[in-house]
Amino acid sequence: MLKVSEKAQQRITQVKQSEGHSENHNLRVAVKGGGCSGLMYDLSFDDQITDKDDVIEDNGVKVIVDKKSLFYLLDTTLDFSDGLNGKGFHFINPNATRTCGCGESFAV
Repeated sequence: MLKVSEKAQQRITQVKQSEGHSENHNLRVAVKGGGCSGLMYDLSFDDQITDKDDVIEDNGVKVIVDKKSLFYLLDTTLDFSDGLNGKGFHFINPNATRTCGCGESFAV
């Protein structure tokens, strides 16, 4: 399933608190069409879970993923980097056959 690194967990908690989200809000991860490689990751906070969603919990983070996006995210790790070579969330996705230079989009 989807994994959340320790650094990503810490940053998700910080962002959730700084944006004033309640405990009912969980991280939603989706895959949408777009970007230079064809597919893009989308992160948001959401307090709604539908019958089309799966909820995955890793490293203390509940992640909502719609069933269609889950196909693209199997065995993916969500990580966070705050280094000089790129700051932000990064997906380590073994299913991606191609990624763009900025790391925002991918293809399978």
